[in-house]
Order: sequence, then C-alpha cells, then structure tokens
Amino acid sequence: MTSGRADTNRRRILDVALAELLRDPDASMDQIARAAGVVRRTVYGHFPSREALVAALVDDAVVAVEAAQSEGRAGATDPAEAVARSLLAVWEVADRYRLLVALAQRAVTVEGIRARLTPVRDSCAELLRQGLKSGEFASPLPAAALAYVHEQVLFGLLEAVNDGLIPAEEAGRSAAVTVLTAAGVPASRATELVARIG
Repeated sequence: MTSGRADTNRRRILDVALAELLRDPDASMDQIARAAGVVRRTVYGHFPSREALVAALVDDAVVAVEAAQSEGRAGATDPAEAVARSLLAVWEVADRYRLLVALAQRAVTVEGIRARLTPVRDSCAELLRQGLKSGEFASPLPAAALAYVHEQVLFGLLEAVNDGLIPAEEAGRSAAVTVLTAAGVPASRATELVARIG
C-alpha cells in the first residue's frame, strides 16, 4: 500500500470513527471498520487499539481547537474581545467533538487531555496576562491559573450540553460571557461584547 493511500485510509477511518462514536459511544472497531468500508485488519493496522483510535481523534480535536483559537483572536487588539472571539471560535469546534470529551476521558485520561491542550492553555494565559496587565481583567488568580479555570468552564459547559441542561446553540455565547466574567469583566459588558461579536 502506498503512503498516500495509507494516509487516505487513515483519514477516512478517523472521519468515520468520529461519526460512529458520536452516534454510538460504544461502537466497536468492527463497526467502525464496516462503516469505513475497510476490513478490521486495516483499522488495526493504523490503530492498535480502540484507545489508540480515540487518542488520535483527541489529537485531531486539539489541532482543530488550536487553529480555531488562533483564527478567532486574529486581528483583535482588545484582550476581552480577543478572549471572546477565540472562545466563540473554539466552541464551534468543541461542540462538534463534545460527545468525544466524555469518551476520551475514559480512554485517554484527564492528564492526557490536559497535556494535549497545553499549547491552547498557554495561548489563553498570554491573552489573560495582557488583559490583567492593562487592567482590562481583574482576578486574584495569576494568568496561568485563570487559563485552567477557563478550560474547565468550557469542559463543564460541554458536559452540561451533553446532559441536556443547556441548548448547544446557546452554550458558546454562555461560555464566552462566563469566561469573561471569571476574568473580572463586568457581566453587562461581557454580555454586550459577546452579543455584538457572536
């Protein structure tokens, strides 16, 4: 099998696996192989276990989140606007993967997910540092710790959507307002800013 064909097969398996696992979190490797139109051996040739397949999907999600965060904040000079724009962009990606989060926590471990998100968290911390320095944000927490709080707000809202406590279409804006208020932005300003850009 040529490298190009192997890469195409791997990408197809990942795309189909994401759809299958979002539809049925307990989907087996056999089900995924059938849905991808390949034999089971082909799936195992790329991913030696279901856990390895889920880990690869998490890696894909992290790459997409990093890109969304970067694109979302591009051109925004105000730290609050940059945080809101990046979070709204990240939510679009995170919402697509939200059922995978619960699945990944079983297969990848929370530490594994946290480690994969380090570049995203570091970028968020830099934005928060700028906002704290300029007085745009006010928090008793240092920027690096506040970035963890923001990450957990996002995970919490993903779970709240999964549990039916908040509609997915409202959760992105709610996440952005919650993150801004956690950074010390007055709720009225945070709500107005997110409504304007969201």
